Amino acid sequence: MKDLGEVREAIENDPHPSSSATRSLSATGQPAADFKGQMSWAIFEWARDPYVIIVTIYIFAPYFSNTVVGDPVRGQAIWGNINSIAGFIIACFGPILGAIADTGGRRKPWLIGFVAVMVPAIFALWWALPGGEGLGIYQIAALFIIVSVAFSFTEVFHNSMLPAVAPHERIGFLSGLALALANAGALIILCFMLYAFMLPGHVNWSFIPDKALFGLDVSMHENSRISGPITAIWLLVFTLPLLFFTPDVKPVSKINKRKAVVDGIRRVIKTVRQVKHYRNVATYLIARMFFNDGQTAVLIFGGVYAAGVFKWDALTLTIYGIILSIFAVGGGFFGGWLDDKFGSKRAILTSIGGTSIGIVLAVSMTPTSMLFFIPYDPASAPIWDLPFFRTLPELMYLLVVLVVAICITAAYANSRTMLARIAPASKMSEFFGLYALSGTATAFMGPLLVGVVTTIFQSQRVGFASILILMLTGLGLMLFVQETRAEAID
Repeated sequence: MKDLGEVREAIENDPHPSSSATRSLSATGQPAADFKGQMSWAIFEWARDPYVIIVTIYIFAPYFSNTVVGDPVRGQAIWGNINSIAGFIIACFGPILGAIADTGGRRKPWLIGFVAVMVPAIFALWWALPGGEGLGIYQIAALFIIVSVAFSFTEVFHNSMLPAVAPHERIGFLSGLALALANAGALIILCFMLYAFMLPGHVNWSFIPDKALFGLDVSMHENSRISGPITAIWLLVFTLPLLFFTPDVKPVSKINKRKAVVDGIRRVIKTVRQVKHYRNVATYLIARMFFNDGQTAVLIFGGVYAAGVFKWDALTLTIYGIILSIFAVGGGFFGGWLDDKFGSKRAILTSIGGTSIGIVLAVSMTPTSMLFFIPYDPASAPIWDLPFFRTLPELMYLLVVLVVAICITAAYANSRTMLARIAPASKMSEFFGLYALSGTATAFMGPLLVGVVTTIFQSQRVGFASILILMLTGLGLMLFVQETRAEAID
């Protein structure tokens, strides 16, 4: 895998840029962005993804489930319903927005609009107080739905820029780099929160403050609620490099916005009708519909599941998030290496296979057993004096989810690279809209599946394990996908 220095040298110091298509042209055949433009595209993941990692996985979601709702099982079911509603909305409008981008050309105005919606909605989570005060459950749910929808729509436009930004042979690297940066950004925030808000009052280390910084009241769970404002400000600040330095896709001709919407809808309908011509791409998108929703469900419910089963507090969840983010950074680079070395299809099969195995091993760990059959006495002496991961099952669970974190991050990078390699170049945004659909058409079914199974069996463990249905279905369908680019038809 090439490091950043080699990539920069290849992009900026090519002695014959006009004669070297692999270095000077993007995957769409147009001039590729320079090093700064490519890096700024990747940095948008650094800006956007910490919200998902910190708020919806490690910090706020478990707080919402266990404290705001007050019942881990009911909380996991409600969390599933929230994501089901958001997934349904995204499934309806994602492909249309992608087609509009192809028709109207530019992506940045859409990104600005959706980020402008996300920032205040994320910040408002600060007022999600415990005990039913402040924002109510339905108000919090509405905020999460709004942000989830806007987040996925930014994904449509950001992903569709990738083939126009990077040369074909560097798409895998840049895609993996973006996800590695995303996890690195989340890691920085989590480390700061650990130092400033989580460890104070729990340890007597000289370099840790005695109390949470900035006067935060831990008894009111302000150390968890602050994750909203922090990630909102982070998103606002680090969106700027993309807006200033990454070139936008230039429209072929000026077009009325209303006409762009109408033409976009027509393009989606036409593409769906032509699906027989795009059979290979369609098979891939259906496969991704299942395995991506399974992986997303793992992320959505991973922290909620661990908090409910092992009774982890905010401190433990923060350290859990830090450790997983470190390995997820490696997962981004690992995914890029797999993709460039073995191709997108083999990389995806490896990553979703590893995730599936990890899910089985994860649900095999409980406070009273390991690997399903090995008993453990929860009254045993703690393995150390630290106020987190004090039992062997907790440590075993942590080791398992480290592998899952690597595989999921790699799969996200490999998935969009696969589409960039097989979709028609002239319909890239439209297919990335369908890509968003394939990632969200069952997004309401995955959380709904977990929520329903959790409710029926009154078990977080069984509910979490039901994600395997989606993972294995996607894995089987991927066996029929070919890594060849489709030709566009009009």
